[in-house]
Amino acid sequence: MNRAMTQQEVVQAIHESETGGKTISQSYLSQIESGARPHLTNTTRLLLARFFKVHPGYLVDDPEGYNAQLMSDLETVEDKLDLWLIGGAERFRRDPCLGQALLTLARHDDSRRCLLLLESILDTPNLLDRLLHVLRPDAFETEGEPPCAPVPTENPAPQLLLPETKARKTTTKARKAK
Repeated sequence: MNRAMTQQEVVQAIHESETGGKTISQSYLSQIESGARPHLTNTTRLLLARFFKVHPGYLVDDPEGYNAQLMSDLETVEDKLDLWLIGGAERFRRDPCLGQALLTLARHDDSRRCLLLLESILDTPNLLDRLLHVLRPDAFETEGEPPCAPVPTENPAPQLLLPETKARKTTTKARKAK
């Protein structure tokens, strides 16, 4: 045609091209074009997509907040990691200390780097115990309290949470004996 089609010509062409007898009215097409009908039925969207030879998703608006730009791989990894940590906190909800630790880690701006740091701490001989003695000395000395009870501090930083183990109980007894 070498020109834009009128609504009536589009309706006529759809009617002629559809073998199943599906069609669309000119008034309905007018409502779609003017925005008076912002939501298409699935049947109408498929009909128009077949006629114009486009993907049906092309005929709908992106959801609010949708960003067409690709996220960096690191941001995607960080988001997946945070969701995994939150899921872990939910799975371990019967252990509130562990659940809180996982949530604190997930809320951190760079949870990936925190886990990499934890790996380095665990790979360095005796560093975990030395850090615990400096950061949470009360965790070794307080009897009768849960090992992850919050320590009153002036600094409102997140609390270091410690699960109770036989090794810590043994270390506490040995230190008290000295």
